[in-house]
Amino acid sequence: MSAPVVADTGGLLRALARSPNGDAAWPDYEAVLRSARVVVVPSLVLAEVDYFLRHERAAMRKLVAEIFDPKTTYELEVASAADIVRALVIDGKFVELELGLVDGFVAAVAERRRIFRVLTSDRRDFATLRVGNRFERALTLVP
Repeated sequence: MSAPVVADTGGLLRALARSPNGDAAWPDYEAVLRSARVVVVPSLVLAEVDYFLRHERAAMRKLVAEIFDPKTTYELEVASAADIVRALVIDGKFVELELGLVDGFVAAVAERRRIFRVLTSDRRDFATLRVGNRFERALTLVP
């Protein structure tokens, strides 16, 4: 098992995507999900994933069941007031990126949990932003 990872919306969607023959559409992303000791799913990410899977209800129900199954590596990270405030601080610090609340929340959760690996397809934003008291810590983007 590899180190824990915090899942962003795009990374999680790619990891779950299937080709018409049922194989992983993005095998590198799926491999991160399968190998991570813990996959932290921020609750705002889950809401965003639900939006993108609005026409794939079976896939969404399966994901939710897996997240709440204690035998999986998923952990749902519920948004706290402190996390939301920190997300807004991060968004304000990196205003030029136009992160928004969800990406700021992903960064805030990674910072608080000290899990600096992020499963994301959003390389532009997550490669630029920093976390930590002095915004000195870069995130490691996977895959």
